[in-house]
Amino acid sequence: MSATTFSPSRPTTCTPSHAARELGLKRGEFDLAVHLGHIRTVPDEGGGGGRRVERAEIDRLRAQEGYPDTLHERVRVVGTTEGAALMEIPAGRFTRLARLGLLVPVKWYLNRYRAVVWLYLAEDLRDFTSATENAHLLKGRTPETLRSQLEAGVDVRARNWRGRHLGFLLRQAEEPWVRAGAVAALLPPLEIADVVRDPYDRAYLNRFRPAPPVQGTPGSPAAHLAERIVTAQDTDEIEWLRGELAHMLEEARALTPAPRPAARRAAPAVRAVARPVPPVARTVARPTEPAVPVPSEPGAEPAGAGAHEPLLGPPEPTRGPVTVASRPSGGPRPGPPEAEDESVVRAFEWHAPVVPAATPSSARRGNRRAERAPARSDRGLRGWLRRRSPRPSRV
Repeated sequence: MSATTFSPSRPTTCTPSHAARELGLKRGEFDLAVHLGHIRTVPDEGGGGGRRVERAEIDRLRAQEGYPDTLHERVRVVGTTEGAALMEIPAGRFTRLARLGLLVPVKWYLNRYRAVVWLYLAEDLRDFTSATENAHLLKGRTPETLRSQLEAGVDVRARNWRGRHLGFLLRQAEEPWVRAGAVAALLPPLEIADVVRDPYDRAYLNRFRPAPPVQGTPGSPAAHLAERIVTAQDTDEIEWLRGELAHMLEEARALTPAPRPAARRAAPAVRAVARPVPPVARTVARPTEPAVPVPSEPGAEPAGAGAHEPLLGPPEPTRGPVTVASRPSGGPRPGPPEAEDESVVRAFEWHAPVVPAATPSSARRGNRRAERAPARSDRGLRGWLRRRSPRPSRV
């Protein structure tokens, strides 16, 4: 019986942190080696959006002659003092050459005093020193054209770093949208909004913009200084980046349009259906009872005529003899009542309306007034009180 052992397959790729440990590099040195093209990476197939290093690439670097010293020397960076010593020139001359753009920084950071520290590749400094056409810049008097630029305050170190950093980003970009995002990373947001007018294209482009280097707490003076370094400031630089962004955006749109929300289908119009009107309750008016005429003497004014006149003021005092009208519903007839019913008689006299005895002239005047005056309503509190307590007439 033969025994077999199972050995797990070795992964073909690894993370950048794992690859840096296997190569003996710091993470910053590893990232710089990737930017410079010394270490090749592949996109992460897991969908994380990052980069991975193939195992074959690590084996290739280890098999190089002089490993690991040669790899470390390729990613070695120096500051102003160390770089001047490496080039055997004063630090002031080194700074002037860097301000003029003859020495291009590759990295930078802010120290505790919020001063920008520029770092340069040692390999670049050695190449600059060994070039014969740069010998007059290392020794002797600086040319007049360069001195006039220095006196005008020229300092292109930040701009040269942005150009080199853009080259690093474009080297790793493989898709058109990623390349457009790399260019947009150096432009202010207002410039991007002016070039990319479509909101869906702008939102899709922001997904591929690399994050800028973080320096200090957001909103702090250090963060504002770092933002000025990583964002284009000169007018000609901004115009060049705008043109590149517009060109790359056209290529990206032609190849892969930005995703857009699906068009919403309009809801079907609801047909209006006539609804029956609910029946309205009929209003039944209360029948009005006809007024019962009060019997009076011949030629006298009817009792209802005075009752229906409008109440324009207090009643006028009556003239002439006054008679008390009898109750319409069969009350006691006029005349002296019995003695034992004196209280009842007084109550009857109190509630009974007083009708003045009409003379022929007053009767005719009353008839004319009744014809032209509208009927006065006998309803209301004031009318009831006046009917209840009439003024005594003068005899």
